[in-house]
Amino acid sequence: MKIAVVGATGLVGGEILKVLEERNVIVDELIPVASERSVGKKVTFNGKEYSVVNYQTAIAKKPEIAIFSAGGGTSLEIAPLFAEAGTTVIDNSSAWRMDPTKKLVVPEVNASELTKDDKIIANPNCSTIQMVVVLKPLHDKYKIKRVVVSTYQSVTGTGKAAVDQLMEERAGIEGKKVYPYRIDLNVLPHIDVFQENGYTKEEIKMIKETNKILSDDGIKVTATTVRIPTMGGHSESINIEFENDFDLEEVRRLLSEMPGVVVQDDPQNLLYPMPLTAHGKDEVFVGRIRRDDSIKNALNLWCVADNLRKGAATNAVQIAQYLIDKQMV
Repeated sequence: MKIAVVGATGLVGGEILKVLEERNVIVDELIPVASERSVGKKVTFNGKEYSVVNYQTAIAKKPEIAIFSAGGGTSLEIAPLFAEAGTTVIDNSSAWRMDPTKKLVVPEVNASELTKDDKIIANPNCSTIQMVVVLKPLHDKYKIKRVVVSTYQSVTGTGKAAVDQLMEERAGIEGKKVYPYRIDLNVLPHIDVFQENGYTKEEIKMIKETNKILSDDGIKVTATTVRIPTMGGHSESINIEFENDFDLEEVRRLLSEMPGVVVQDDPQNLLYPMPLTAHGKDEVFVGRIRRDDSIKNALNLWCVADNLRKGAATNAVQIAQYLIDKQMV
């Protein structure tokens, strides 16, 4: 089993290597891939050093799987070349997510849709992934009509430069700015590019990707995505309106039985999900579960997940593991 990691020297690429190790995925040969300026650098995997190569060298090695975390432009250009060579690509960028010929996969939700013919598989947006893992069992039981989500997203979602900006501001150092404003001691209601309708691309991603993953365009979704000066994970306040009434204890049971979900819902003892406690973990944490009394059949909840793990690296590795287990590669 040869596995290529494209973007191996980046934040998410590093997490992919870590998750592959932790999950004991069978990797007979690792092929770390990055841009020409990183070729020759070393990465360590399972106690062994590997040299970073360019994509041409990687394709020539004919890996069974290539996990991409190198940006949309790179993916659009290079992923088809891997696919043509027989490699199954799992892509972390937004390049293929809304392509009607490509599957958009969260393993706990819709891995069963995958076939051997799927040579480019899209990994959803980080904030969408954690939300649909929570929505899936509730939609199956009560049928969701509408979702209103507000996100509180970590600077790690922007990358290393954003983490550097936050820490430099915190230390009183003037450095390079990734955001249009200061992020420390501030909140930016602005993730990705504003569109003509006033929504940002991040918000539109959450809307469209949710419908695609849950295979239901009838679910109405609206989103406000916000960047906050935290690290460790993304948080979301989610309001869900159902077609049918629900029982709160049954909701908690359905969520606790959902693979990949951990219920932390004991407000009397101040137990609720936080980025601090989700950091470095693969699960989606859910709490503050309560009825919305302002409208019929509606529920409020709060969910948190490590955006570099379940929101990116872990989800991609889970897809790879599924393909290996089902002998699809």
